[in-house]
Amino acid sequence: MVKKALVYLNRAGKTGHRVVFVSCQLRVVSNLSRPKPDPFNNRVKILRPKPDTENNQMSGLNLDWVKDANVEHLLLFANLAMTTLNNLTTDQSALLAFKAHVVDYRSVLANNWSISHPICSWVGISCDSRHQRVKALNLSGMGLGGTIPPHLGNLSFLMSLDVTLNNFYGHLPNELGKLGRLKFISFNFNKLSGSIPTWIGVLSKLQMMSLRNNNITGPIPNSLFNLSKLEMLQASFNVIDGNIPSGIGNLSNLFDLDLRHNNLQEWQNCRSYSCKTPPHLHKIIAISHSLPNTEYLTLSINNLIGTIPNSITNASKLIGLDLGSNSFSGHIPNTFGNLRHLNVLSVAGNNLTTESSSADQWSFLSSLTNCRKLSYLVLASNPLGGILPPLIGNFSASLQSFYASDCKLGGSIPKEIGNLRGLILLTLDFNDLDGTIPTSVGTLQRLQGLSLEENNLEGSIPYDLCHLELMYGIRLNGNKLSGHIPPCLASLTSLRELRLGSNKLTSSIPSSLWSLEYILEINLSSNSLNDSLPSNVQKLKVLRVLDLSRNQLSGNIPSTIGALVDLETLSLASNQFQGPIPESVGSLISLESLDLSGNNFSGKIPKSLETLSHLKQFNVSHNRLEGEILVKRSFKNFSAESFFGNYALCGPPKLRVPLCKQGNSKRTKKVALIVLKYILPPIVSSVLIVITIIMYKRCRNRSTKHLDHEDFLPLAKWRRTPYLDIQRATDKFNECNLLGTGSFGSVYKGTISDGTNVAIKIFNLQFERAFRSFDSECEVLRNVRHRNLIKILSSCSNPDFKALVLEFMPNGSLEKWLYSHNYFLDILERLNIMIDVGSALEYLHHGHSSAPIIHCDLKPTNILLDENMVAHVSDFGISKLLGEGEDSETQTMTMATIGYMAPEYGSEGIVSTKCDVYSYGVLLMETFTRKRPTDEMFTGEMSLRRWVKESLSHGLIEVVDANLVREEQAFSAKMDCILSIMDLALDCCMESPDMRINMTDAAAKLKKIKVKFLDDAAATN
Repeated sequence: MVKKALVYLNRAGKTGHRVVFVSCQLRVVSNLSRPKPDPFNNRVKILRPKPDTENNQMSGLNLDWVKDANVEHLLLFANLAMTTLNNLTTDQSALLAFKAHVVDYRSVLANNWSISHPICSWVGISCDSRHQRVKALNLSGMGLGGTIPPHLGNLSFLMSLDVTLNNFYGHLPNELGKLGRLKFISFNFNKLSGSIPTWIGVLSKLQMMSLRNNNITGPIPNSLFNLSKLEMLQASFNVIDGNIPSGIGNLSNLFDLDLRHNNLQEWQNCRSYSCKTPPHLHKIIAISHSLPNTEYLTLSINNLIGTIPNSITNASKLIGLDLGSNSFSGHIPNTFGNLRHLNVLSVAGNNLTTESSSADQWSFLSSLTNCRKLSYLVLASNPLGGILPPLIGNFSASLQSFYASDCKLGGSIPKEIGNLRGLILLTLDFNDLDGTIPTSVGTLQRLQGLSLEENNLEGSIPYDLCHLELMYGIRLNGNKLSGHIPPCLASLTSLRELRLGSNKLTSSIPSSLWSLEYILEINLSSNSLNDSLPSNVQKLKVLRVLDLSRNQLSGNIPSTIGALVDLETLSLASNQFQGPIPESVGSLISLESLDLSGNNFSGKIPKSLETLSHLKQFNVSHNRLEGEILVKRSFKNFSAESFFGNYALCGPPKLRVPLCKQGNSKRTKKVALIVLKYILPPIVSSVLIVITIIMYKRCRNRSTKHLDHEDFLPLAKWRRTPYLDIQRATDKFNECNLLGTGSFGSVYKGTISDGTNVAIKIFNLQFERAFRSFDSECEVLRNVRHRNLIKILSSCSNPDFKALVLEFMPNGSLEKWLYSHNYFLDILERLNIMIDVGSALEYLHHGHSSAPIIHCDLKPTNILLDENMVAHVSDFGISKLLGEGEDSETQTMTMATIGYMAPEYGSEGIVSTKCDVYSYGVLLMETFTRKRPTDEMFTGEMSLRRWVKESLSHGLIEVVDANLVREEQAFSAKMDCILSIMDLALDCCMESPDMRINMTDAAAKLKKIKVKFLDDAAATN
């Protein structure tokens, strides 16, 4: 049947007749007549060409009846197949052009988009079942980069385009304006720039558009408001400026508008609806008329001014309204209760006030109690004033979070607060609240966070708080609370934060409190607590902050305190502690701040404290300490104020203490006599014997040395390679074999006689420094052996030519993998590479001999990768050998690469092992942010280090390489891992060399970070 249908189709085609579809019936039509269907048996007459036997051609017309009615369907399908093939070819060409244009870091498209498979089976592609055209393109989180190609404009049936979480930059191409069927567009989390294009207005079917977290600039174009079907517009976290046009009122179907975190100034005055409200009172349009279907309106973190009009509440479908962090003034509308579907309301961070000084001035709260679905209410940081009325208890059980901090609230906390049975978080801090904490708070069984700090609350801490089994954090510091600390707080096993400082608490610290083994912060400072610090303090095994300062505590510090290895801040200042400072304090490896001032500590400062590499703040002033002040590592940076007011401390004059006396003179003379009589003579004899042997061997080597024009390196293990062999291996230094060039020469790929590929580094002897570079590499690498150091196979040295033959690294440099197209390293690969580099530096600094080696020029181009992606540190052209001891240093006139040099290296030419540590920290940051330290964005005070440090409070999402973290499995594990890496990098990049971590600790920490990441990722999967 199929064969028969194709015969008919073939014959029709040879006559030049047209194939026509009419009511799903196929007809072959001549230029003279049309076939007629048989009304009785539903058969179709087909005009078929009549054979011309004389000319062997088809001529004339001959009517024939098609006996099988299914043939017409086969002919229809055949023609549809031809049409579909042409359409898919158009889509395929567009997608292949897209693939060729973009940067495919993770090779997702390279491995999946192949002409050997139907395009509808390609990853990220969805096709329309009827027309067999590409209808959806989802490339979210695929590690793509470059500019968005214009070829996408040829996908004429495209309805959905999603390129979220990639690395695209540049402007949106105009060709996308041809996609008239588009309903959904998402470019979130890229690096797109330019303004929102005006052609967006021609996409008449567009329903959702999201441009969040890019670098979009300029104003909102008026053409956007032609999109009458638009339901969602998200453009937060950009730099869009200007006003919010009144034309946005044309978007009657819009239910989600998110323009937060931009530079918008104000909402333009109403025009289309003839607002009667004076401009100085209402800068916001009457949204009730403009956006009647809006469900989510987010305009936070802009520069909007004016008042919030009451009419906004006529937008009865609103679910979320966020106007926070602007400059709105006036009153909070008391008609918010009209928003019966409201779930989230935030007006925080404005200049909103209340209506009068009377108790009912918070009348807007009465209105909000009608919003029975309200779960998140944020009023913080507004000068509202007044008191919190009892009607707060009228909110429904749906209210989960209530923020009213820094609102100039007075009066007491109403007991009706206990009616909010669904409350999870209550913050009323930084107000002027007085009275007592109502016991009704204990009925809030779902409460996890209670913050009442910096008020004027009095009375005792109610035992009722102990009923809140889910409590995570209690903040009551900065009040006038009295009495003792309830021992029952120890029953709150979920408690992670307890702040009771700056109150009037008395008695001893309950012993049960030290059983909260998972608590992270305890602050009981500035009270009148007494008794001693118990030995079971060691149970607080994850504690990070312990502040017991300014109390009346006494006794010794228990040695068990050394078990708190995660402790970062320890303050026992202004108490009555006595006895020695325990040596175990030196075990607090995470400690950053230690304040023991204003006590009665005696004895010496423990030598073990020098191992606290993270220590930034230290104070033991006003005690009874004696002996020598520590001056190594972190202690080099502490001032005289850290040691002031002790009886018998001694040390350097800059610390304003007496110089340390040398021992008793008689004892010193006795020791000297013993040394001269019994110890010195055998030492001198041994030294003379060693010198004699060395001189003998040197003379012997000179007499047997082969005299030749080439002066090869004095290493027996290095075989000599003549100049002609090097010339032959590189095909006479053919440019096709050139791997790269540097300051002192070039590196070629070569193939030696046994077929082995090698890298040959040839020094440019026109530069005097090239001679020193050659000698330096030879001197450093002659005695070092490590799997992560580049290995010298042989050398060639004569007066006119110097070269080193090195291992060939087939995977090139880290520079290539970070910045070249079509290369990508995942988080584990980058971790492994940096662990390899850390191991190499640890060996150079501490492992191979008593004389540390400083690389001096650590950067991505000097990190080479072998066939197994194992990293090898290379290029020791400006490296230095130090004297004995890791703290030794030297001076040099040779400068390393800008951006990677430690401050003391760049300004004074002082190099030490800590210079390499600094460079390693920069390299860590560069590897995981994919941002060079010399990037043009780092000007003035801004640097890569400062950029990373400032982003820590935002979770690093803005600086981390977008290709590493996607909204997929193990996202949290990845972000935790990178956060730990950046913390380590910043420890390496401290301004002062003595504050920097050493490479042994750095390498160990990075290995632990890897282990934790693997465990967390496995747990997630």
